[in-house]
Amino acid sequence: MIELCLVGIGTGNPDHVTMQAISALRSVDIIIVPRKGDKKSDLADLRHQICETLLGDDSPPLFEFDLPVRDDKKAYFSAVDDWHDAIAAVWQEAIDTAADNLQKPVSSVGLLIWGDPSLYDSSLRIASRLSPEPNITMIPGITSVQALTAGHKIPVNEIGKPFMVTTGRQLRDSGFPDDADTIIVMLDGHCAFQTLDRKAYHIWWGAYLGMENEILIEGALHEVCDKIIETRQLARTAHGWLMDCYMLRRLGKKEE
Repeated sequence: MIELCLVGIGTGNPDHVTMQAISALRSVDIIIVPRKGDKKSDLADLRHQICETLLGDDSPPLFEFDLPVRDDKKAYFSAVDDWHDAIAAVWQEAIDTAADNLQKPVSSVGLLIWGDPSLYDSSLRIASRLSPEPNITMIPGITSVQALTAGHKIPVNEIGKPFMVTTGRQLRDSGFPDDADTIIVMLDGHCAFQTLDRKAYHIWWGAYLGMENEILIEGALHEVCDKIIETRQLARTAHGWLMDCYMLRRLGKKEE
């Protein structure tokens, strides 16, 4: 049975990686690194850079694998289920390939997770599909929620009030929740905030959070909506990939 260590690495800044994470990564036999195609090669390169910067000569060997692509022609939940099966298969293939190359069994594997493994990440679900199912160690990391609010220098909640973390798909399909004043929106590749009454909300948006090329935009949604959409497109074209999230609050609820 393999020991699988899921390590939260924050939003790509080596300074976001905890000492606990560094210790855990040094202890594994190998680290597997996903490749998401040539246009997103920076994501694999960042993982290599983090390991080189923080682990140095103590870094276990890194083995890359090609991440399968989700079939968006299928119904969403069916496509995700099949996609997770495919990812589990390539994880196992990468581990087997590493064992062959090292000419010894692999008993522990590290996987670097953007943000935190508990928040809109499916690594735990994918790991459960391996056979035999591995023993899991999970190391928490800084989330994009934390990096976003730190970048804008705002608290995520109002005094004594809750907030909601949701997805762009949910915002698009269900609208802004009736029982919420503040929401954090993740995984929104299509700018679902466009579907809202733009004069009713304030937005705090950020991309490449915590990194050197961090971008922050904040303002009344009707004033900055088009700017965010244009900025996203330019950034994606420049870098080949983009990770962003944002906070929305009903106007009149803006933090000063």
